[in-house]
Amino acid sequence: MIHLMNIFNLGVKELRSLYRDPIMIVFILFAFIFLVYAAGKGLSQELYNAPIAVVDEDRSPLSHRITNAFYEPYFKTPERIDIIDIDPGMDAGKFTFVIDIPANFQRDVLADRLPELQVNVDATQMTQAFIGASYIQNIITGEINTYISSRRTETVLPVKLNIRMRFNPTLTSSWFASVMEFINMITMLSVILTGAALIREREHGTLEHLLVMPITPIEIMLSKVWSMGLVVLVAAGLSLYFVVEGLLEMPIAGSKSLFLFGVMLHLFSTTSLGILLGTVARSMPQLGILMILVMLPLQMLSGGVTPYESMPELVQKIMQVAPTTYFVRFAQAILYRGASFDMVWSNLLANFAIGIVFFLIALALFRRSLAMK
Repeated sequence: MIHLMNIFNLGVKELRSLYRDPIMIVFILFAFIFLVYAAGKGLSQELYNAPIAVVDEDRSPLSHRITNAFYEPYFKTPERIDIIDIDPGMDAGKFTFVIDIPANFQRDVLADRLPELQVNVDATQMTQAFIGASYIQNIITGEINTYISSRRTETVLPVKLNIRMRFNPTLTSSWFASVMEFINMITMLSVILTGAALIREREHGTLEHLLVMPITPIEIMLSKVWSMGLVVLVAAGLSLYFVVEGLLEMPIAGSKSLFLFGVMLHLFSTTSLGILLGTVARSMPQLGILMILVMLPLQMLSGGVTPYESMPELVQKIMQVAPTTYFVRFAQAILYRGASFDMVWSNLLANFAIGIVFFLIALALFRRSLAMK
């Protein structure tokens, strides 16, 4: 009972220290409100107002039909240019797409001569280039088929393809971007808060005061784990409700309680990692450098940015020991696909097991650092 009271009182001390640190509080609010919202609204991957030009060498009803098929909000109003203006316009970044409709295009289409229509794409605009090229292909194909069907007897295809978009029927990228930023903030802030709390104790000299008290290293660590984890858990719950569901209007498919339970297990892993980094680092600048070296791979290779199966096999094996891999898996399964506990329990268990390993390693290093004082 005495040990529990020590852990509780030390944790309350950490919360009071955080309360007296306005910069850290502003950073937490900024991360869970502005950054999550900006990721959803400011980093949209949909095609929007893409600049496009058309070189119409045919000047037929079909070429006019194709030209007029591109309109807002996906494309800007097509600009009609001459063929000699293609390269200068694209070199200057004036156009992302340029469609060149050759002469006699309509006549060759009706005669089944399979004419070629050229689409020039500025591939430096990667997202727009990939999505826009697909849009252009579908629009042109649709206009040509409609034009041909009005002049010929309609042919019924033997197979009809029905495509169903599951979990994100409107293909809204802001849902994905905001949730991934939300997940990244949970991981990053929990590591920063616990690592900074430990370094703050060392820089202010309060760690030496704790050493002369009847307090064990594990009590010091557990106090920082539960206090900083509680702060991030509360901030994450409020951000999920007010920002992700409220401002960004993303529908949560699964149980928010189950998700927050998984977040709590994940916070045990990340706060333990924060103590580990705070023990290795001797100052805040060193902690910042370690954060860059550790957090970037954890976030970029977790499967949230790039599909896990698309990574090299060696990277997949290495990331099996990263808590973010399992966090992204169960977070996406619950929030996007409405997964229940029996579908995500293995990821929850793996995340917690990795947390125990991090905690034990951090405890060993923390005890050794205290013994050297």
